[in-house]
Amino acid sequence: MPAVQSNTRIELHNVLVSTDFSDASKASLPYAAALAQQFGAKIFLAHAIHPEPLLSVPVDPMPIDDDPSWQKAQWNLLKFARGGVLDDTPYETLLQQGDFWTVISALIREHKIDLVVAGSRGRKGLSRLALGSNAEKIYRRATCPVLTVGPNVRPLEGGEWKPKRILFPIDGSETSLKALPYALSFAEENEATLILLQLEPLFFPEHREAEEARGRDALRPLVPPDAEAWCKPEFVVRFEFPAEGILRLAAEREVDLIVMGVRKSSEAGMPDHLPWPVASRVVAEAQCPVLTVRG
Repeated sequence: MPAVQSNTRIELHNVLVSTDFSDASKASLPYAAALAQQFGAKIFLAHAIHPEPLLSVPVDPMPIDDDPSWQKAQWNLLKFARGGVLDDTPYETLLQQGDFWTVISALIREHKIDLVVAGSRGRKGLSRLALGSNAEKIYRRATCPVLTVGPNVRPLEGGEWKPKRILFPIDGSETSLKALPYALSFAEENEATLILLQLEPLFFPEHREAEEARGRDALRPLVPPDAEAWCKPEFVVRFEFPAEGILRLAAEREVDLIVMGVRKSSEAGMPDHLPWPVASRVVAEAQCPVLTVRG
């Protein structure tokens, strides 16, 4: 694994919050507001109205301002924005009609978004094999990092969120390393404990201690030499399958943030996720927000 010579601090200027007005979206907003206040960023609240199906008999299109669905969405968006969470945060509402990802991706480019925040209902079971959630569409395709607040995340109270325990699972791939600067930057920003976790699914019991030592030695060069001046790095090697190991350690250590790399969406026409992908399960079951960076 390559060594990290210095830490590049991440700056957040524009944060996009994707909302469908659900409880999941409402749960994500306080985290977005806390980050915006910490980094001095502006929030863009975005909602995409699904386009109307084409009619077999052509009719003159209704002016969009007179469309009841548009008016309802506009009212819901204003209500969402004025719920009190954003009282001390600059924000702008964005309402557009079109396919969900087409709208969101265009807004990311147009407003130079540095981070997307989304809530997830965390569907499980066979439905996850057939349909990816909107949150998963975002973190599999977005070119910027995505903070997903899953259904098991503790509600944020008090308006401030400074993660003090950050978990960074790594498998040595280029995809996972892409997320490392964000883990380091958030650790520095919050003077947090940064736990670097390497998981090995199989091992020979008689070689356990040697394998753990080898794994920790491989992880240490990833952290800048002066890291102890601004965070507390820890190096953990465990012999578990990835999703189970990440979730178990996060729960044991009461982690405030998981930072991980994710593979980008598959080719057009294919599902956005493979059966039981690691990131999907972590996002769905984690008790803290998950920051994903696409490889």
